[in-house]
Amino acid sequence: MSYHTPYEIIAKGAESGKYRMSLEGWNILLRGGMAGAYIAMGASLMVIVSTGVAPALGAGMAQLVSGFVFPLGLILIVLTGAELCTGDAMLAPFAAFSGQGSWISVFRLWVLSYIGNIIGALFFAALVTFGVLLQPGAEGMTAGASAVSMVAFASERCSYPGLMGIWTCFIKAVAAGWLLNLAVLLGICADDAIGKIAGVWFPSMALASTGLEHSITNAALVPAGLLCAPHLTFLQVAQVGPLAGNLGWSTFTFSNLIPATIGNLLGGLVLSGVLLWVAFKKEITP
Repeated sequence: MSYHTPYEIIAKGAESGKYRMSLEGWNILLRGGMAGAYIAMGASLMVIVSTGVAPALGAGMAQLVSGFVFPLGLILIVLTGAELCTGDAMLAPFAAFSGQGSWISVFRLWVLSYIGNIIGALFFAALVTFGVLLQPGAEGMTAGASAVSMVAFASERCSYPGLMGIWTCFIKAVAAGWLLNLAVLLGICADDAIGKIAGVWFPSMALASTGLEHSITNAALVPAGLLCAPHLTFLQVAQVGPLAGNLGWSTFTFSNLIPATIGNLLGGLVLSGVLLWVAFKKEITP
């Protein structure tokens, strides 16, 4: 199992960022759509397999189970070359820092990959909602236990009241961006598939298990919860609790998605990108 030194990883990251910025716009959108769907796959699995774990084994074990399966999405992205905007928060700036690309190209990559991510996440969220979470019944679509869990997750993500709530979401998103980009960096560290999977798994597991805010994950799970909510019975709504009243598209967009996106990008750019570049600049540049 081969291993690259930290400054070799950063140099490889800069080459990867340069390549990504050179892609045509439609290709970035396509790869972004794939990445958004992959993140939604791991995120949906996280909610489904952790359903019912907390009452039986405790909240800590439920968080651990969630974190154990969440890395599926990022593993798929790293191994297939899809474009995740929050991962490009570090790779593209590496290329700009080293003079291999312009900041205009960085922002172009971010915007196009983000649009693709949102589309892909929403598409897979719809597939999971109407294929797994909701089932046809005699009186229309009925929601199972996993749908209740999805609505509960979405309700929590829509419950950041006021400026302090939005600030809390932002801080959690900065930490998530840091961990996610460290996972991407460790994925570059190895040349073989097993090494890449191991490198990606631990930081992304920590991201999910600690309940941090990842914008693309939320772009899949919150809409899925919003789609499931109208089909819950009164008893199921009571299981979700009072936070269910916070569910709403505008609430999600302004109190979660926007601050989480900004936090993810800043966390990846500054804490994973700038800090590592400054620390190893002497070794990277001739």
